[in-house]
Amino acid sequence: MKKELMEILACPVCKGDLELRVVTEANDDVVAGSLHCAQCNETYPIEDSIPNLLPPQLRT
Repeated sequence: MKKELMEILACPVCKGDLELRVVTEANDDVVAGSLHCAQCNETYPIEDSIPNLLPPQLRT
């Protein structure tokens, strides 16, 4: 995931701001990590450079 996406991403549940938490980075891409919404306390995983922004009840 490109860090520049943070400017346009919002929490799909409450539309709050997301905080990027990087675990692995390569060539300015976030390969693994998470996006956290402090407003509704939801966390969305980033795996293989792809953020999973599905609401929690739809992630299986």
